[in-house]
Amino acid sequence: MTRALETQWRNLAFSGLILHEILDHPLEDETPQARLKQVGMMTVLYSMNQAHQKLTLSSIMEITALTRTGVKETVDLLVKRGMLDETIVKNSMGRGTARQFEISEALLEKLSSFGAG
Repeated sequence: MTRALETQWRNLAFSGLILHEILDHPLEDETPQARLKQVGMMTVLYSMNQAHQKLTLSSIMEITALTRTGVKETVDLLVKRGMLDETIVKNSMGRGTARQFEISEALLEKLSSFGAG
């Protein structure tokens, strides 16, 4: 299979997986709007990840044009779900700290179980 087709299948499988994980397993007191924001955010984060961009609040804000609070609220729900892993790293100036995220290994394992890994 060509690389382009493999990439399309993987992207399709990822979209289906996040739709299933978020829409079929709502968190307590979570609104439908919050779930939709999470689906959209995971799509953006996956694209950033594929482009080898760091997943920090600042870089996500830059891509989405959301406020820090808007990004933080949605990303925090994705961390709570276990779809993202969070680490604390030095910020770009090297003096403070920043939150950096990665798509969780558990989610990527589920993706590869679809034959899309």
